[in-house]
Amino acid sequence: MSKNNTGEIQLVMAYIRPDKLTDVKKALAETGAPSLTVTNVSGRGSQPAKKSQYRGEEYTVDLHEKVKVECVVADIPAEDVVSAIESGAHTGEPGDGKVFVLPVEAATQIRTGKTGPDAV
Repeated sequence: MSKNNTGEIQLVMAYIRPDKLTDVKKALAETGAPSLTVTNVSGRGSQPAKKSQYRGEEYTVDLHEKVKVECVVADIPAEDVVSAIESGAHTGEPGDGKVFVLPVEAATQIRTGKTGPDAV
């Protein structure tokens, strides 16, 4: 990641706990992240599986509810976005999530036809 996003478009993608979404949104707003997309997902990682009962039947829950947050940036450093997500999502417990940064080859804004960093 570069210190200054010199025209690079990057996708910051994070998987976090659903209850930390509000804190992450506040942290991203303070950073100046322009927009984000949120999707409800399920997954497993370092969190242990849990045994539960439903109508007398025991079952194992090994896929945990998560929220996927995506933020495409061009004019603010991706590492600032990563730091904001980290600070908003951190609990110190297993299952806090992960953040990934990927390069974006191209972007086009459908309404205006703008391309590249101008589309972001």
